[in-house]
Amino acid sequence: MGENLQSRMRLRPVDLARPHGLSTQAVRNYEEAGILPAAERTESGYRTYTPLHARALATFLALLPGHGHPAATGIMRAVNRGAADEAFLLIDESHAQLLEDRRTLRAVESALRDLGPEAGESEVTGPGESGPPGSPAATAAATFIGPLADRLSIRPATLRKWEAAGLVRPRRDPLTGYRVYGEADVRDARLVHQLRRGGYLLEQIAPLIGQVRTVGGLAPLEAALTDWRARLAARGRALLTGAAELDAYLRKREETQAHPPELGTPGDSP
Repeated sequence: MGENLQSRMRLRPVDLARPHGLSTQAVRNYEEAGILPAAERTESGYRTYTPLHARALATFLALLPGHGHPAATGIMRAVNRGAADEAFLLIDESHAQLLEDRRTLRAVESALRDLGPEAGESEVTGPGESGPPGSPAATAAATFIGPLADRLSIRPATLRKWEAAGLVRPRRDPLTGYRVYGEADVRDARLVHQLRRGGYLLEQIAPLIGQVRTVGGLAPLEAALTDWRARLAARGRALLTGAAELDAYLRKREETQAHPPELGTPGDSP
């Protein structure tokens, strides 16, 4: 009985917005985006919200830290149109991404323990697999932009962008003018790639690369790695919190569908 009475409560946009420090327009925007269920309208056009809408808003806000805005929006839209399996798939993808990011962090830590080239990176790359036709073979432990981009699964344009930012500093072949990446350049490119995958901006990476070049070793990056670990842990906890809120919202939807609310006329703007 208590649940049925609560489900019949009439809420205004401000009633949903105020507990979260949002504007009433934000609540309306969320409804229009499908994040909240569609509000009932009175004959005069006033929106009528219920505790179900309040639960939907709280769920969306709880999903945001772990999933990000696009995924959280997709999850709520799917649930609100009755496509729970689509929502669960999006949740699975977020967990899979977190696992991949944890693996990336471990890869960065492993790479930093040995700042020399990885196995296989010191071999000579000949003209048939490196630069444009007719370019001379790179020297031992060096490579051209194409093979390095392929090794990192990025575009050559990305390496050029990193070079412009001072993150990699390849030399130019005196005969052809092509970029040649030595051992240190490959190391820097690998670290930049891993840190970018960890969510760092180029301007945040630049001083870290500078420290590695200056003193070498893992110590200069300890603070960054500690922060990265903390952010991954926070995201994992946020995914748990979001899952709990979503489960509560799904239960609320089931209860509301079993006992539809009977609402009067609210006293708020359309």
